[in-house]
Amino acid sequence: MKQRIHKVLADHGHGSRRGIEQLIKKNKVEVNGKIAKIGQLVSEKDSFKIEGKNIVLSRKGNKDIRILMYNKKVGEVSTRNDPENRPTVFDNLPRLNSERWVSVGRLDVNTSGLMLFTNKGELANKLMHPSSVIEREYVARIHGLVTEKILQKLINGVKLEDGLARFTDVQEGKKGKTNQWFAMVIMEGRTREVRRLWESQNLQVSRLKRVRYGDLFLPANLKQGSYKELSKSEVKVIEHL
Repeated sequence: MKQRIHKVLADHGHGSRRGIEQLIKKNKVEVNGKIAKIGQLVSEKDSFKIEGKNIVLSRKGNKDIRILMYNKKVGEVSTRNDPENRPTVFDNLPRLNSERWVSVGRLDVNTSGLMLFTNKGELANKLMHPSSVIEREYVARIHGLVTEKILQKLINGVKLEDGLARFTDVQEGKKGKTNQWFAMVIMEGRTREVRRLWESQNLQVSRLKRVRYGDLFLPANLKQGSYKELSKSEVKVIEHL
């Protein structure tokens, strides 16, 4: 039975559906020696190339779901390849034989902290989709005067260029002379959403770190640039989110 190309490749661990669609738009995916098209119907019997490399489709069900927790450094990019040759989050991950690690969302180059990776594109899609209603918690150091009125605005919602955005919770932390730390929770993973929310109030984010994704907290002993693989029991909990 034929299915859409982005679903087939995601099911076999070669990226998220969205990521594969982006590669197709850039003419980096081939099917049977021809450039792939968005929405193209394919089967597992077809031959595939991604970025010039032959792709082997593993049989469904013969691979266990794997999930990694990774502590991203500031300066690392969340893409697989970077035209500026900056270090990427994929550089420090273990190699997979016939699959690819798929990131569950991204962090911008100046943000550190918790990232998740899985070998199953469908699971990554599920964990990223707004319908899953999964909390993401960050801590940030904010420069400028943060008033109660501003905090209430950020919780009630601020109209950004891509729609209404808000924190579901904000907790005040340590204060300095010109800055203060805050912990905040969002339910979506839009590009630079946390930074843009603070910037909408004419405030500067000088440090930003993600510390939680759903029920997974960044381990205190996980060094920057290092990963930890979840146990089978932990994976089962994530599967049923």
